[in-house]
Amino acid sequence: MADEAEVSWLTQAAYDRLANELEYATTTGRQEITDKIQSAREEGDLKENSGYHAAKDEQGKQEARIRFLTNLLKTAQVSEAPESHGVVVPGTVITAVIAGDETVFLLGSREIAGQSDLDVYSEKSPLGSAIMGLAVGDTTTYEAPNGRAITVKVTAVENYTG
Repeated sequence: MADEAEVSWLTQAAYDRLANELEYATTTGRQEITDKIQSAREEGDLKENSGYHAAKDEQGKQEARIRFLTNLLKTAQVSEAPESHGVVVPGTVITAVIAGDETVFLLGSREIAGQSDLDVYSEKSPLGSAIMGLAVGDTTTYEAPNGRAITVKVTAVENYTG
């Protein structure tokens, strides 16, 4: 069983999308990269072969993504987006006044939002940790990574309809 701190909440749609991405990356994607590397290798001198180095770099990024997705899917808690009930929980859309500016964002994993333009903050981030469990109208202060104290007022909590 994964440690609670490692568990990420995902909708079924996000889980399925990421599982499909992982399947593609570990099969067709890996073969495509291998073919690019082999083709570039056949061009000769590897020291000055930019195509080879670009393909190797792409391979490294793809393998990192595969590791990330494998761990995320292994530890994911899959369920429907939670009902907001006016309380901040992972998977809800929050409207908050942060240091005087109104901001709307999804609390959870970037992977939930997919291609959405909605900003996403992890529930494990300083902001996410500070507002977790707050209700509409509640105010708190959290310490930013630069050490500055930032005031946050939750003005709305809505269901994520992603």
